[in-house]
Amino acid sequence: MILLVDDTPENLISLKKVLESHNFEVDTASSGKEALKKVLKNSYVLIILDVQMPEMDGFEVAEAISGYSKAKDTAIIFLSAANTDFKFIEKGYSSGALDYITKPVSINLLLLKIKTFYRIYEQSRKLNEMQKTLLAEIETRKNAESKKDEFMSIASHELKTPLTSIKGYMQLLERSIDKGDIEIVKKHLNKAKSQIEKLNGLIADLLDVSKIESGKLKFNKQLFSVDTLTDNILEVIQQSNPSFKIEKIGNANCEIFADEMRIEQVIVNFLTNAIKYSPNADRAQLRVDVVDDKLFVSVKDFGLGMLPEQQKQVFEKFYRIEETSHRFQGLGIGLYISAEIIRRHDGEIGVKSEYGNGSEFYFSIPINQPQ
Repeated sequence: MILLVDDTPENLISLKKVLESHNFEVDTASSGKEALKKVLKNSYVLIILDVQMPEMDGFEVAEAISGYSKAKDTAIIFLSAANTDFKFIEKGYSSGALDYITKPVSINLLLLKIKTFYRIYEQSRKLNEMQKTLLAEIETRKNAESKKDEFMSIASHELKTPLTSIKGYMQLLERSIDKGDIEIVKKHLNKAKSQIEKLNGLIADLLDVSKIESGKLKFNKQLFSVDTLTDNILEVIQQSNPSFKIEKIGNANCEIFADEMRIEQVIVNFLTNAIKYSPNADRAQLRVDVVDDKLFVSVKDFGLGMLPEQQKQVFEKFYRIEETSHRFQGLGIGLYISAEIIRRHDGEIGVKSEYGNGSEFYFSIPINQPQ
């Protein structure tokens, strides 16, 4: 938008009509004070400013505008009939103007200058947008690199821990075998097996992330019973965590066409997280339902809970809640993989949580997916 500033109404009206006839949006001010008020409220591409005005001349207005952070880069053209000497023109430029035109004004020349300023403004705006985009991209890449470095450190530690344990149990096994103590051998074997399973799970998660990023995460969809799946999951989880009670609420009473192994992976992730992040609780709830031809599954725990800003990031790759990361092991990729699995089933995944009062992770997927 262009702001015309002139204390002569006829000049304002005639120039406004000319500019509007060339499809320019025009605003007007009949004094320097009025112009300053408008500059504070509105954004202008160009200000065409009369030099000779009562109370506050054009030079003073231009100097005041240059002091406004909002308008300091706005282009100013001076129009003057009386002050045509070089010293006035020089003062105009030093006051912040980009051009100084003497009257009588050549409308064609003025229009050319205005179009040039608009072109420069548009180029400058695009350059600023590009600069902001580039800065944002640089910041994103820096954050990604930082997260990647942090993840590599965590992954190394997480993988090394079970390997160290397995090595220790192997040494204990050698000694126990030499002594012929079968019960101790069985005990060490079970513990080593548990660590191998943990290591296998970590490696599987890392491979899944790699497949997601390369677009090679495959799905084997087929019909299966949701209730049979959830009952089997609960049986295994309860055997591994006998002191933690998981209550199942509802049933699906249907078969669904999906990747059974991947849906199991999501539910197991929800349940193991519920147990892990509920150090002072001994129960959780698994809810299964069908709503509007969609399977709805949720796991509600009574553990630590999350803050709103943490809930927004919890499904991001490598995200770990800072205040709990030193207390609980993990790579920060389980929920990221779960979100991708549900997305690839045309579903939705989310969380409801209150800090200090637990969390409820849920997903829904269409029952009648194309076969």
